[in-house]
Amino acid sequence: MFAKHSSHGYRDALPGIQMKTLCYGARTLMTEFVMDAGSTLPVHAHPYEQTGYLVRGRIRLSIGGAEHDVMPGDSWCIASDEPHGAAILEDSLAVEIFSPVREEYLPDGART
Repeated sequence: MFAKHSSHGYRDALPGIQMKTLCYGARTLMTEFVMDAGSTLPVHAHPYEQTGYLVRGRIRLSIGGAEHDVMPGDSWCIASDEPHGAAILEDSLAVEIFSPVREEYLPDGART
């Protein structure tokens, strides 16, 4: 699969957090998250391994109870079923890869 950059296709994930699936295959899915300062990603867990990279901004990421101040260029990998959440400290942009594919993140009508 190849995907051209587009400003279309964003949807609300949570208040102050928008997401867009960039590209996906049979085993992985890449998503962009645009996050407003002051928004929160509540602590949660899911069966997907999640690897991320902060492009811009600043967040405080909690992984398994450990807090990490994340700056642009920092990256992380969250094991499946590991509790995690984030406080968005500045307007931020992150790119994350999920494995296996999160079906609920696929564009409407898409299949892996």
